[in-house]
Amino acid sequence: MSSNDFMAHMMKPAVEPENINPVTGLVEGTFGIGTYQVEGEAAFPGLVLPNGDVLDLSDRYVDTHAIFNDWDNALVWLKEVAAKQDRPAKPYTDLIVLPVLAHPNMICAASNYRQHVAEMMTFNKFNQDKRLPGEDDEAFFKRNYEEVDRRGREGMPYFFTGLHSALCGPNDDVPLPLIGQQPDWELELGIIVGKSERYVRPENADDLIAAYVMVNDIGTVDEFKRADIKFNFDWVSKFQPNFKPFGPFAVPKEFVDRNKMQIKLNVNGEKRQDWPAEDMIFSPEQVLSHASERLKLMPGDLLIMGSPPGNAATLGGLWLKEGDVMNASITYLGRQRNNIVKEETNGRTPTYGPFKTEW
Repeated sequence: MSSNDFMAHMMKPAVEPENINPVTGLVEGTFGIGTYQVEGEAAFPGLVLPNGDVLDLSDRYVDTHAIFNDWDNALVWLKEVAAKQDRPAKPYTDLIVLPVLAHPNMICAASNYRQHVAEMMTFNKFNQDKRLPGEDDEAFFKRNYEEVDRRGREGMPYFFTGLHSALCGPNDDVPLPLIGQQPDWELELGIIVGKSERYVRPENADDLIAAYVMVNDIGTVDEFKRADIKFNFDWVSKFQPNFKPFGPFAVPKEFVDRNKMQIKLNVNGEKRQDWPAEDMIFSPEQVLSHASERLKLMPGDLLIMGSPPGNAATLGGLWLKEGDVMNASITYLGRQRNNIVKEETNGRTPTYGPFKTEW
């Protein structure tokens, strides 16, 4: 029995807003903030209206980092700009779309979607010693799902930190690196932090959230473990060049209802992920609270919330390959389209190669 046999009845799709503009994927009456470029010219911070008009904000803010560093004041001004619409507009479809932020600190929640984690516990090789004698997939999945819920009640969030050098625009090509044979997608809800705080309680952590954004957390999953060090796990393979399509824009939190967000990704037109964003074990507020006890959170920090089900690892190994096309969307947050291509290395080859699996 495959993991897909459990998916249909475990979670109902979110009821998405009806007034989504087809040009941008923005809901009417909202706006997005991102980084854009006319070919051959300097990049600029822009406000995106649902109809695709992009208004240049560089007369006030040098980049989007400056916007989030001044978030409370910036948001008031951005609303005025969106209401007046008295600036020259550039068509969204004519612009190069760059990563929303150029160099954010990255906080990456992991094992954070109920269905996804229960699937991994049921089907992945690492957990089969927990299966009871004669226990079928459905019974084992049910026990694992109950364990996931227990973790949500009694445990704490888990995250690792990431490198902004992996970020790319939402429409950029994704080159497959020479190292790693199992490249997998993970479309995720992202949070952009608007304040610097320490020791924030979960019930107060919503105040840290400035905006929501979309990130595809690609990684070569066969390179997540290595046997030659005591600490088995190594997440560096998640940060190969262009392994984090980011954007096309961030949307202020007041325009977003997380209960209506659906995370969707297809490869070559075939559905891979289609899951409500709210099926998280730990909410953004809980993860930010946890992070504030261990890090100095900064305006413009990027938190990504973990992957819902539908990854290649649980679909029989449908790993990304050269020539594939990924199309992705999250309700309120626009769309991404990425071609999977071969990495050009100019004849260079690895010195160390894949991680050791035995030592």
